[in-house]
Amino acid sequence: MLSLLYKSTYVFVVIYYAIVPLGYLTKWWVSDTDEKMKGNSTILVTGGAGYVGSHTVVELLKNNYSVIAIDNMVNCYAKANDKPEALKRVEQITGETVTFYNVDIRDRDALDRIFKAHKIDSVIHFAALKAVGESVKVPLMYYQNNIGGSGTLFEVMSKNGVKKLVFSSSATVYGTPQFLPITEEHPTGQGCTNPYGKTKYFVEEILKDLCTSDPEWKVILLRYFNPVGAHESGLIGEDPSGIPNNLMPYIAQVAVGRRDKLHVFGNDYPTHDGTGVRDYIHITDLAIGHLKALEKMMQPTFSSWTAYNLGTGRGYSVLDVLKAFEKASGKPIQYELEGRREGDIAECYADASLARTELNWTATRDIFLMCQDTWNWQQKNPKGFQSP
Repeated sequence: MLSLLYKSTYVFVVIYYAIVPLGYLTKWWVSDTDEKMKGNSTILVTGGAGYVGSHTVVELLKNNYSVIAIDNMVNCYAKANDKPEALKRVEQITGETVTFYNVDIRDRDALDRIFKAHKIDSVIHFAALKAVGESVKVPLMYYQNNIGGSGTLFEVMSKNGVKKLVFSSSATVYGTPQFLPITEEHPTGQGCTNPYGKTKYFVEEILKDLCTSDPEWKVILLRYFNPVGAHESGLIGEDPSGIPNNLMPYIAQVAVGRRDKLHVFGNDYPTHDGTGVRDYIHITDLAIGHLKALEKMMQPTFSSWTAYNLGTGRGYSVLDVLKAFEKASGKPIQYELEGRREGDIAECYADASLARTELNWTATRDIFLMCQDTWNWQQKNPKGFQSP
């Protein structure tokens, strides 16, 4: 009897130590709790109530990061003295709570109080004015906000010993492309066609100098192309204040009846149909890219700074996007061809192979799904976040 007990115990031990590790390796034994433990640090997200910021907060919360979001509310909707509607819906999607502060990144004292009140591990920096056309008209406002505000943020971070940053940069730092597709080796700052792009370039240079001066700093520059689409739930999406500056929300507003027609700026570019060509990336793919950047930056071997393109590697013209949206929505889109818009370029699309190799990240959602999710968001929210 005792011998049988020993044998049974031996068999159990062999099976347990053979199968359980195998289960962890192949993922089928791992519980939801184990999966969520992949992220367990606190991330400060500047511009967290904005379009890219709110979608990134969703992905952070889904992966068990604690999030502190700050935003000065210049481009997001909220009821009086309430949390931004975008973040309230993020909480609805995730079932998690977002700590929020209505703070401008130029407010040094307010930022310092936040850093002292929380144990912040890393920062994802989105906060910036971002309209290309507007930047041409009011450049000083862009330089003061985007560059001045970033400088203040970095000083407060350094003062409080937080030196890990993912920066929301842009393909505009490449200026007029010297070759296509654009790799990270493409020169930056040469021929930038608008003040918005210059602010992104200048902040990149500040961060590079900061890493050179202090080896404790770890920075990833994410140069992304054209974010479009919305969360699959239709609860959050792009909701620009006033007239949209970007193509996809303008098309969506035409489709839902908020605007009469799309104004297509330029039909004489050297492209297949004469309209400007861009690399459009689904907002969820882009948000996931920020998590991949965090994971890379937190590796002990990572140091200094690295830049990564986030795009699909394929360009679509304005009319290509319009036709894809008509197919996704079943709605005809009226449009009118007009002259070129100052500050625009003919064609721009990415080589994102470095992100695939080093971040293990690839954009997986195609242009049809980008349009479909945008239409889902717009249908459910014809007046954006102010919809009843």
